[in-house]
Amino acid sequence: MRANKRRDTRPEKALRSAVHALGLRYRVDTRPIKDVRRTADLVFPKQKIAVFLDGCFWHGCDEHYRPAKGTTATFWNNKIADNRRRDLDTDRRLQQAGWEVIRVWEHDDPIHAAERVAHRVNQLRSSAHDHTSDSPHDSKGDN
Repeated sequence: MRANKRRDTRPEKALRSAVHALGLRYRVDTRPIKDVRRTADLVFPKQKIAVFLDGCFWHGCDEHYRPAKGTTATFWNNKIADNRRRDLDTDRRLQQAGWEVIRVWEHDDPIHAAERVAHRVNQLRSSAHDHTSDSPHDSKGDN
């Protein structure tokens, strides 16, 4: 298992490159909530968006994951089930803290995934901009 990288995998680099090409800047491999030991692959702090790129094997992708068989089956099946539970717990914790979670599978096309991320980030940027322009200090007739 040591050969498996924790970060900077080929799918992560492809997603980051595609998101960057769309003009977005983000933090890499960061804890959205400092007190919670969960690290997101991409973090947009101002918009409170955490992006996780999940490996099909390690996170139990419904499309590609096949339960282990043989002498180590119990170990691996329990490990993947624990990872799935932790992912759900991570989503819940972040959502309770006001964060939005976007999950991307390693098999997802990085360009489409980046467009999905960019769409949401830009939506939140626009709504934040709309709220600031509604400020009473911005109206012209109050002088």
